[in-house]
Amino acid sequence: MKIAILNGPNLNLIGSRETDIYGKETFEEYFNKLSKIYKEVDFHYFQSNIEGELINEIQCAAKSMAGIILNAGAYTHTSLAIGDAVASIKIPVVEVHISNIEAREDFRKYSHISAKCSGTIFGFGLKGYLLAVESFLH
Repeated sequence: MKIAILNGPNLNLIGSRETDIYGKETFEEYFNKLSKIYKEVDFHYFQSNIEGELINEIQCAAKSMAGIILNAGAYTHTSLAIGDAVASIKIPVVEVHISNIEAREDFRKYSHISAKCSGTIFGFGLKGYLLAVESFLH
């Protein structure tokens, strides 16, 4: 099974950015662990701080992947275009957020993506990505 993990803006700084919220482990370290746990999964990882690049990657992944795990970061709350990209593809998308977005600022409580996804996982730290993989496998 092929699964794309797409991370949005500032998620390249996980491990050093607001460690009280996001933890001290880098995403690369976590991704390596995830790849070892799920040897049967062919992961494709992409991170960008640029909205259009994320949209291009969603469209590209829809052609060759079984599903997408998407953490659009702050674009979750602002990007109609990313929401439209998710709505336009036929493969399932699981929205993931590391923090509990319901316990944060009010503007983080609305997602332009959630209603177009097969599911949303938030508040479990990096483990949310593992939970998303499990949702595809089972």
